[in-house]
Amino acid sequence: MRIVRSGSFLFLFLVAFTVIHAQQAAAVDSMKRVLAVTKTTEEKVYWLDILSKTLMNVNLAESDKYGQQLIEIAEESRDRKLMVTAYLSNGTRCSYFATQKEYLNRAIGYYDQALGIARQNRMDEETGKALLKLGHIHLAIPDKDKALSYINQAFSIISTLNNDSLRAEAHNHFGDLYLVRNDKILSLRHYLTGLRLGEEIKNASLIRDANINLAGFYASIGDYDRAIDHYIKAMSQLDRIDGRNGPYQRAMDLNSIGNLYSQKKNYDLAISHFNRSLALADSLKFSTLKVPAYVSLLNQYLRMDKPAEALAFFNSAAGQNLQQFLSDFGMAGVISQAYGVIYTELGRYDSAKYYLGKAAPFFENSTNDGSRLNYYAQLASLYNKTGEYTKAIDLYLKVKEIAEKNGQLESVEKASRQLDSLYTKTGDFRMAMQYNAIHYQYKDSIEKLNKEKELAQVEAADEQLRQQRLDREKAEAKRKRFQLQYIAITIGIASFFVALVMLGMFKVSKYTIRMIGFFTFIMFFEFIFLIFKKNIASFTEGEPWKDLLFMIGLAAILLPLHHWLEHRVIHYLTSHNRLTEAGQQLRMRLFRRKTGNS
Repeated sequence: MRIVRSGSFLFLFLVAFTVIHAQQAAAVDSMKRVLAVTKTTEEKVYWLDILSKTLMNVNLAESDKYGQQLIEIAEESRDRKLMVTAYLSNGTRCSYFATQKEYLNRAIGYYDQALGIARQNRMDEETGKALLKLGHIHLAIPDKDKALSYINQAFSIISTLNNDSLRAEAHNHFGDLYLVRNDKILSLRHYLTGLRLGEEIKNASLIRDANINLAGFYASIGDYDRAIDHYIKAMSQLDRIDGRNGPYQRAMDLNSIGNLYSQKKNYDLAISHFNRSLALADSLKFSTLKVPAYVSLLNQYLRMDKPAEALAFFNSAAGQNLQQFLSDFGMAGVISQAYGVIYTELGRYDSAKYYLGKAAPFFENSTNDGSRLNYYAQLASLYNKTGEYTKAIDLYLKVKEIAEKNGQLESVEKASRQLDSLYTKTGDFRMAMQYNAIHYQYKDSIEKLNKEKELAQVEAADEQLRQQRLDREKAEAKRKRFQLQYIAITIGIASFFVALVMLGMFKVSKYTIRMIGFFTFIMFFEFIFLIFKKNIASFTEGEPWKDLLFMIGLAAILLPLHHWLEHRVIHYLTSHNRLTEAGQQLRMRLFRRKTGNS
């Protein structure tokens, strides 16, 4: 969980659940029963992968136990691909808690082991996957240079492979990287490419991921309506991915959409989505799934400047469940942090000092720079309100240092503004002037970035329109190509029928007429099947049972008609030599004309 300062308000956000695989959280006991009866190593690896990831949000000790089993089974198999899969799986589950140093370092260690095995055995696809994972995890540190290096290495390998799915993932990772680096248009182009590749290969998971990425992109430039549009499109893909697991992820999606409405300041719709997420999680009887919505509701009360309601919620049964989750997952310091934030807003400063002081060891020793920065900003705000200006100055200097290191301009600007004010209160006007200058320097940079953000919104809209135009042009070219093929096929079938009739007018063996007639009628009726199949998609929507019923009905009509018509025509062309006499008369007429002309 991290706490982010925005103006004079303090908001709580849970990071671990932004990457949780809730769709895999179907009954743990059921998974264990399936695992117990698996026969092959591949099956065991598959179920241990799912089980260890699911338990990462239920029971950390058990998750570690099954994660270690996964590695042991893969290592004993000596199958290099399974070994890479096992280490990548363990890295991924640890990455769920990347805000904590322990899990961040473990994730990197597992990914490094997977990369080493893949490289030693010249497994290009697995090498590309491991490099992408390493690039993504380094964005959580954040170390943007290392992230860029890993993703570039991955793409140089993946671009040589015939794997559109992996190529789409690489574009999505590039989009994440460039978004962090504030290269908005490059980020958008990579996300759109990832979406296009997913659509081309009809991969619902990739389409969903790309739409979630685009939702994040548009939220980053303040276009919340378009962000919500893309998140709803992402949620619509769940039924195409896995009907059994979809409801779990849908509960997460409702919470995410609620947060977008909250950023849009449409608080009623935000709360409605949080409550819908809770109701769905409750109906699924999966209590851990309620945690993100609990966090969002707590955030919402603080965002609406209602700290008393935030405190009442945090002390309620729902809040106690949230606290139990945090405690079980080694984040008891966050509970103290949350109370400290709430009591600061309530003006109960002694209680705020107690709780924020209690949280200090956790943030000093166990979290990443982002979480630590937010904690220091909170504590500095408290000391500012209590008149302990020297302590507040020391903390804001730490905030400024971390923010400068990670390129967080807004945090540097806010810290500098606070330092200007604090040094003025202490009578140190020289330092106040120095930080006043720094404040305006960063304020100008941020205003420039905001103008670039507005420009990015325009360019993003242009890029979307350009992409839509290219898609329309591509679709039109495809339609024309198909139309020409249909015309050519029609002409070809008509030519066969003409040839068939002409064969009946001359002395040709019955066997030859039957053979050509057979292929002519096969082509004709298969062409009819093709036309119907192409045109029923709008009615059946690709549902197999509807397609099957329609094709059975069509076959029931066309198959007897095919046999009856073919039999009658071939019989007519080959019986009583009727058309052979007609052919002789045709030859006589042609020869007479030639004689007359001469």
